Amino acid sequence: MRYDRQIKLDEVGVAGQEKLQKASVLIVGVGGLGCPAAQYLAGAGIGRIGLIDHDRISLSNLHRQLLFTEEDIGKSKAAVAKQRLQMINSKLEIDVFQESLNVDNAENLFQLYDIILDGTDNFETKYLINDACVLAGKPWVYASIYKNEGQLSVFNYQEGPSYRCLFPKTTKQNISCEETGVLGVTPGIFGIMQAAEILKIILGAGNVLSGKLKLINILSAQDQILSISKRPEEIEKIKNHGIIPMTIECKIYDETKIFLDIREIFEQPKVISEKVIQIPLSELEDRFEEIPKQEEVLVFCQSGKRSKKVVDLLSTAFDFKNLINVEGGVETILQKDYAED
Repeated sequence: MRYDRQIKLDEVGVAGQEKLQKASVLIVGVGGLGCPAAQYLAGAGIGRIGLIDHDRISLSNLHRQLLFTEEDIGKSKAAVAKQRLQMINSKLEIDVFQESLNVDNAENLFQLYDIILDGTDNFETKYLINDACVLAGKPWVYASIYKNEGQLSVFNYQEGPSYRCLFPKTTKQNISCEETGVLGVTPGIFGIMQAAEILKIILGAGNVLSGKLKLINILSAQDQILSISKRPEEIEKIKNHGIIPMTIECKIYDETKIFLDIREIFEQPKVISEKVIQIPLSELEDRFEEIPKQEEVLVFCQSGKRSKKVVDLLSTAFDFKNLINVEGGVETILQKDYAED
């Protein structure tokens, strides 16, 4: 009875429902994309779902990550998502990984699942997902959001193009909804579309978005589909050399000052300097004692918004009087040869 409505479809039937039950999907990032995708995959009866996310729930997540409530603030996203998904469908097997995806764990983890869903918002992890999927021989469903627009595609599917075929080189700046803003419905729509691509792959139904990039503007209701050409040399490069981490290293313009970088480990560019103390915002409460109090410390993030909140928090809660927010974020403190390149 649970799956009666979709079993009635010619594209599904009992045989298709059994395929869904036997399938496994790993969701990388249980955020604006991962939450809606997970809900609909659970509802459809995907037998095994993996959730990997190191992050904790914050108030600013709630307008778009509807698996979570106000009572969940401060809790692990992956752990809470598992509880909610099992309330939707108690028959599912759900694995939780409360950690970041990285070069050391990605390939082995991907081997455990049939399909990978990208719910991330940074370029470094998307390249990591791509490379690990090429090595593990797994397809992955990609989505990316920028303000009111989004992109959707399926990579590494049946010898189709990879992410590096579309984007051989990364941009120098990660753009997340924290910096630019987003309507909650935008990642919701794209997360559900990612789930739809996964169902099509498993059922062998419809036209999978392999070799195609779907673009949608939510406000204008305009959409288009672009073709992606395969670049075999990009795929062979990964097969021959393994995962190639995408990092952008740069230096600060003033080596005489002390800086505090409160960005997460995946955020680009990487600032390399003995004068930079790196404490991700998610670890700040446990590591604030590493910040000196006797000399001026410039605090920066990607845009200046998070760092301003950190300066206010540390000043109020831990009596820091020597912290200065870097307005404009990391780009304003880099050497000119980087900023102008």
